[in-house]
Amino acid sequence: MSQRATTIYNIKGLKKSFGNQPILNIRQLEIHRGTIYGMIGPIGSGKSTLLNILAGVTKQTDGTVKFENEVFQTNWLGKIKQNPEIALANISSISNGSTVSDVVKTIDKNRLEKRTSAYFKNESMAGLLKRKLNDLSPGELAILNMIIALESDPRVLMIDDYGVFFDKNMEMDFRKKIIRMNKDLGTTIILAAPSDLHIKRVASVLIYLDNGHISKIRPGVGRSASSKDRKPSRRRGQRNYRKSS
Repeated sequence: MSQRATTIYNIKGLKKSFGNQPILNIRQLEIHRGTIYGMIGPIGSGKSTLLNILAGVTKQTDGTVKFENEVFQTNWLGKIKQNPEIALANISSISNGSTVSDVVKTIDKNRLEKRTSAYFKNESMAGLLKRKLNDLSPGELAILNMIIALESDPRVLMIDDYGVFFDKNMEMDFRKKIIRMNKDLGTTIILAAPSDLHIKRVASVLIYLDNGHISKIRPGVGRSASSKDRKPSRRRGQRNYRKSS
């Protein structure tokens, strides 16, 4: 299989600055299809900015970022058009006046009852449904963020601050769901966090960032799905299985 067929992102000469402050300077990076990546770096290392660029939320200052061998399309104002096949797990676009129940309803109305039962089965979680987003703690927001991420169906899913607010059991449960999503759907997944404590258990490739540069790339413990691992049918949606070229 050609290199073009196995890569979903190709990054060359990527630079990002805010004003006179350089944030990212990455010479070259390739993200391969169906692989789980971990992006690790302290606060200020540029990992969140890189996720935003890969998601088409933020535009790079210089260099090229190609998704499916094409640069992101822009509108007549120069703003990047959002690609529905790429999801960055966050709730910044949700109104502060919304309740958790409102958010759950937008995930998939046909699965609402089943999913509500699965994720909000205990009393403490069930109590979240009636609360407003701006009343939630950072940990509660992180849980909601993960639920939205796991119930989406993109080709590429990115999750920032993975595991930061989770206890051991919660992280283990989400980890299993991420691995299942990767195996069953072939989703390319990129997780970012300040530490590799949790990420190294699920990712097969670890990318370490330091002051906007890639300091090292190492193998993780996780094993991403190969074409032989993936099931022939999809659990979600009616689209054909994702193309590999």
